[in-house]
Amino acid sequence: MDQSPFPFSKKNYRLMLIGIGIIILGFVIMGLDSEPHGFGFLGLTLGPIVTLAGFIFQFYAIFAHSEKK
Repeated sequence: MDQSPFPFSKKNYRLMLIGIGIIILGFVIMGLDSEPHGFGFLGLTLGPIVTLAGFIFQFYAIFAHSEKK
């Protein structure tokens, strides 16, 4: 039995990095809003949706099954 010292597979770590990138993208989108205090479409709608999608993707990345040989 081949035991890895890491709790996740390489696939899981790649997916987690993609999820972190999506979350960061959501925060950047919220910061790009030109309305005062971020009360425009980017700050109130698009940015939070992208950020939430990133967190949901993170859950998928954690629970995704790795290929065991």
